[in-house]
Amino acid sequence: MNENPSTAEQALERAVFNDQGLLPAVIQQWDSGEMLMLGWMDREALRRTLTEGRVTFWSRSRQEYWRKGDTSGHAQYVRSAALDCDADTLLVKVEQIGAACHTGTRTCFDGDPIDVVQGRLPDDPAPVG
Repeated sequence: MNENPSTAEQALERAVFNDQGLLPAVIQQWDSGEMLMLGWMDREALRRTLTEGRVTFWSRSRQEYWRKGDTSGHAQYVRSAALDCDADTLLVKVEQIGAACHTGTRTCFDGDPIDVVQGRLPDDPAPVG
């Protein structure tokens, strides 16, 4: 594990953007680990996020930058950031003020649960019944 954090400039150089010039950014509440949302960043949005202390995204639908909370007041203050092992996904840990989702809910992942078959670890007992 690399114990020396990258500078913002080093992270910008290492980041791998997709064919549209975008990088997925997973946004997580820094203290609870709650997954809040996923957004997209181009190089400039990533630079702003890493150097200004507030999360900035690139809106694919509006083709413009947007900083979470500027119109809603539901801001995201950066606490830490890390690129994944391939440098093609960003994890941003934030202090979320208010709702993270544009629908007004705390997280974008709490409104559409899916019924799944849960996997069992090898040491788990067989289900009863």
